[in-house]
Amino acid sequence: MTESFSNDKYNQQLQNKIINLKTLLSDFSLPDLQVFSSPISHYRMRAEFRIWHSGEELYHIMYDKKTKKRVRIDSFPIASQLINRAMQTILPLLQYNDKLRHQLFQIDYFSTLSGQLLITLLYHKKLDDQWIIEAECLKQQLAERGIIVNLVGRASNQKIAVNVDYVDETLAIFDKNFSYRQVENSFTQPNAAINIKMLEWAISVTKDSEGDLLEFYCGNGNFSIALAQNFRKVLATEIAKASVYSAQHNIKVNNIDNLIIARLSAEEFTSAIKKERHFNRLQGINLDDYQCQTVLVDPPRAGLDDNTLEIIQSYQRIIYISCNPNTLKNNLEQLTKTHHIEHFAMFDQFPYTDHIETGIVLRKN
Repeated sequence: MTESFSNDKYNQQLQNKIINLKTLLSDFSLPDLQVFSSPISHYRMRAEFRIWHSGEELYHIMYDKKTKKRVRIDSFPIASQLINRAMQTILPLLQYNDKLRHQLFQIDYFSTLSGQLLITLLYHKKLDDQWIIEAECLKQQLAERGIIVNLVGRASNQKIAVNVDYVDETLAIFDKNFSYRQVENSFTQPNAAINIKMLEWAISVTKDSEGDLLEFYCGNGNFSIALAQNFRKVLATEIAKASVYSAQHNIKVNNIDNLIIARLSAEEFTSAIKKERHFNRLQGINLDDYQCQTVLVDPPRAGLDDNTLEIIQSYQRIIYISCNPNTLKNNLEQLTKTHHIEHFAMFDQFPYTDHIETGIVLRKN
């Protein structure tokens, strides 16, 4: 395992990603690539494991993608130190607790750089009041062993939070700390060290901006909260309720007074800005008050739909954060008809995989 996480191995896979990304996008006129490398271990803030029952023993497993065979996991070097400590502490406590171990099939771990931890126990059974009592006892037992944790139980159509269902992360971005509430089972950037680099890059490339910022797919406000300092006003959209609630909380705790979140999908916002449809969820928001010259998109792996592509081409500057270079390439074929690429960055969000996270800034021709 030590050899697998050596500097040499990491640097080689990083170079392969750089070559692959440059080759894939070689049809475009590209500026120099900025590369942001990851820590080589303990970089992942989230981890999910199936639980295998072998007599009285319980252990974490994963399935090998190539062979489909079950692999026992006793430690997980890519996950945070906190997750590794929790993995080794919780199983002995569950092993002899019939109520908590019965029909337990998965454990999800969610940690932060700020030292907070949330553990979700997933079951093939309905959870009852006795489960809550035992879960509260488990939480106390973990605390006695130095693992301060909030617990969530999940079953079919059921979710029970023992205390709360979130963690609060603190990210040191340049000379300022930003607080982000991150809710269980909602999207967050899994590699916190790289997330900081992504935010610092985005702040740097938008310095001295004119006008306002529009962001699609804002999640819990990850980018919009950090970038608000560079713009007169920010309008961000997100469709997932839990992420919108987190974003509203994060706006408040970070004392951001120039950012509003609208609970709309990118497609819905596109209809609203074209004045094709009226949405009650935009009540109190006058879209005509915004003079957005910059738009930020961080779409899912499928990339941007045609309508959203058409809308963002009307803005002077486009910041495109991509988790899929293939759909990024497809979208750039359209975007470079009206814009040129001004900045080009690669963020190694997922070391030891083929996944590539890319940042592109386009300026209107």
